[in-house]
Amino acid sequence: MQLNYYSSKFKSKKFPIVLMCDNIIRPANVGSIFRLSDAFGVERLILGGPKIELNRKVWTTSRATEQVVDYEQVEDLKPLLLDYKKNGYTIIALEITTDSKPLSELKLDLERNIVLLTGSERYGINNDLLQYCDGIYHIEMYGQNSSMNVAQATSVALYEIIKWLSHA
Repeated sequence: MQLNYYSSKFKSKKFPIVLMCDNIIRPANVGSIFRLSDAFGVERLILGGPKIELNRKVWTTSRATEQVVDYEQVEDLKPLLLDYKKNGYTIIALEITTDSKPLSELKLDLERNIVLLTGSERYGINNDLLQYCDGIYHIEMYGQNSSMNVAQATSVALYEIIKWLSHA
């Protein structure tokens, strides 16, 4: 029998992960990011860039998770990112660069909390933020396309990070 929200076998749990999004602005992606943050037990969601109106498109995609996810919107991510770094967080970027490593090679220090930094749908993560990352990782892809939707990529990364944290 298929389970629903009320009969699910899943237990609520938070992981020491802050999801920081650099200029993700499309309502469907924002809603999906909220939903993923809830589903993967993200400690905090930070939306960087111009203030995003949480409208009907966001609500439809998020399925009301914007009401339960701890989040904030900030225009400039840099000061906050530096704050997390100063406080001992490992900063991981999900981006394809000349120096990025496959996500499958990710190794984490279990003593440190994590910031996962993701970038805009069109331009990725601002280069000014990438310089403060402890590691830059990409998802290996095997088709013609060199990228995927930011929400899909975020779900793959969160799954891999949580799997690593849970089994390490």
